[in-house]
Amino acid sequence: MPKTSARLLSLLSLLQARRDWPGALLAERLEISPRTVRRDVDRLRELGYPILAVKGPDGGYRLDVGTELPPLLFDDEQAVALAVALQVATTTTIAGIEEAAARALTIVRQVMPARLRHRIDTLQVTAVERPAARPDPQVDSRVLMAIGAAVHAREVLRFDYTPTSPPGEGGRCVHTPPRRVQPHHLVTRGGRWYLVAWDLDREDWRTFRADRLTPRTPTGPRFTPRELPGGDVAAFVAGRFRGSDGSGDWPCRGEVILDLPAAVVSGYTRDAVVEEIGPTRCRLVMGSWSWPGLAASLGRFDADIEVVGPPELKDAFAHLARRYADAATEAATTAAPAPQTRRP
Repeated sequence: MPKTSARLLSLLSLLQARRDWPGALLAERLEISPRTVRRDVDRLRELGYPILAVKGPDGGYRLDVGTELPPLLFDDEQAVALAVALQVATTTTIAGIEEAAARALTIVRQVMPARLRHRIDTLQVTAVERPAARPDPQVDSRVLMAIGAAVHAREVLRFDYTPTSPPGEGGRCVHTPPRRVQPHHLVTRGGRWYLVAWDLDREDWRTFRADRLTPRTPTGPRFTPRELPGGDVAAFVAGRFRGSDGSGDWPCRGEVILDLPAAVVSGYTRDAVVEEIGPTRCRLVMGSWSWPGLAASLGRFDADIEVVGPPELKDAFAHLARRYADAATEAATTAAPAPQTRRP
């Protein structure tokens, strides 16, 4: 019979491997008597492991959840997978989790045998920011926990939401009431976190950026989940960000005609559709996270622009035109030389 300490570790490993274990099967696997199994279970309980006795013809045991996290056992592959996952988590866009992941990785690595430590040391993950002008925004881990809890409990979620661009004429911020939704899924896509929910006030499905969401407490009443269109959350989210051209992940997508050859425009666009309509003209369908951002991006082409649609893009061009005109006027006034006074 193995020593008590080794036997307890073996028993704990078995209890972690599956939900329910008949007492007789545990005794057989450990090559001990059912009475010894009961004594070992009591010892594990004294160490803080919440082990429940399962009723039934054969009786059995189950490792339950507790108020504190007891020591856990992992096999070699599980330990390596955990270390790699923690290393990736140190580069996450979830605010507040990087430091905790780094501390956990230090603890796991410290207790690893040398052969496993060497395996994870050969895989070093380095976070390299994308060269794009818009880095992935960080999300407060407390926001994700609040959203996840509402999704799990099927409770109406109330929150303040910061839109992509300030609402109101000319981009002025206006007061908006809290949103009320039935939260269904918390998903991540392209480095961003999204909440898929049924908007109670708009009576339609909506997708919200989690980094722009501030939950309110308390949550609302429980609800019966609706059927998600298509039944598949991945397909639904991809479809919400897919423009009429069938590609892209931009919530604001517009169409213009540029007085430039298609070959020239296509060399400076990404995630856009360029269609040639003549030797020196092309049709461009492009997206952005905001209408002013899309208008500014299109303005980088040194050519005449004809807006096909939608109206929001035309309004954004008008808004930027006023802003640029004001900036040009101010610059001209500042640069103008002061008038000279003639001496008599």
